[in-house]
Amino acid sequence: MKLAAVGLAAAVVLGAAVAVAVVVGTDLVGDGGPVCPAFDPPGVPGAGPAVVPESTGSGPAAYTVEVVDRTPHDETAFTQGLIHAGGLLYEGTGLYGESLIRLVEPETGDVLAEEAVDESEFGEGVAGHAGRLYQLTWREGQVLVRDRCSLAETGRMTYEGEGWGLTGDGSVLWRSDGTDTLSLHDPDGFAVTATVDVRDRGEPVARLNELELVDGQILANVWQTPWIARIDPATGEVTGWIDGSPLVEEIGSTDPEAVLNGIAVDARAGRLWLTGKRWPTMFEVRVLPAMGLPPPGGFG
Repeated sequence: MKLAAVGLAAAVVLGAAVAVAVVVGTDLVGDGGPVCPAFDPPGVPGAGPAVVPESTGSGPAAYTVEVVDRTPHDETAFTQGLIHAGGLLYEGTGLYGESLIRLVEPETGDVLAEEAVDESEFGEGVAGHAGRLYQLTWREGQVLVRDRCSLAETGRMTYEGEGWGLTGDGSVLWRSDGTDTLSLHDPDGFAVTATVDVRDRGEPVARLNELELVDGQILANVWQTPWIARIDPATGEVTGWIDGSPLVEEIGSTDPEAVLNGIAVDARAGRLWLTGKRWPTMFEVRVLPAMGLPPPGGFG
């Protein structure tokens, strides 16, 4: 791919592996014209091969992950949101004064383009809908609407409470706020249309963070844990737990903020990627049945 832009372009190396080709406020141009990835179809049932095996048991199923591939990831990125689109990844990062929206090449970790969030705002989860890119903010009550090609902000909508994770099914968007509740939003005005309380064997599951719709179920990172909850969006019931401990142990970080956070799916191909805040690695994984569940409700 060639990059052509009128504006600022730079290439640097992060660590020894991740190249950053930063194109600010402009479209990417490839050999055949603009590179503007279309959003993948949402991860509804039947979109492609199942990513998470179905369980026939009555309670939540236990799963683990097997690494399929490892690729470089910018270890300075405080990853808050991740979505797959047309073979590339959109990644939203956080922290005041450091928050970004990025377009990333998943095979190499190269950052193809990025746009900064205002330094007074803390970037959070991202989702695509109807050709527009949505990026939450943590405590500012603003959802930034972006052009998916240039990444430039084209509008804003507001909401009450905190923004953590965001995902959608093509009709509605679900938002997490760090509690045990998911809010359903109308994508056009971002009004809350309903809420769903998330329960695991009768107990609330708090600290829900990054979200991704996979096989019609919502996968949710649980903040500061290696666990991913699999949630029925209609009822809020946890139908499974994915143990990401093998990835956390491989990263081996002593940074308390460097937690598992970031889920992306290619629903058509049945592929799944996981990463974390300040992790040097992006993992493509396979989800497999396992033994062992967290306590009901998990983590308080």
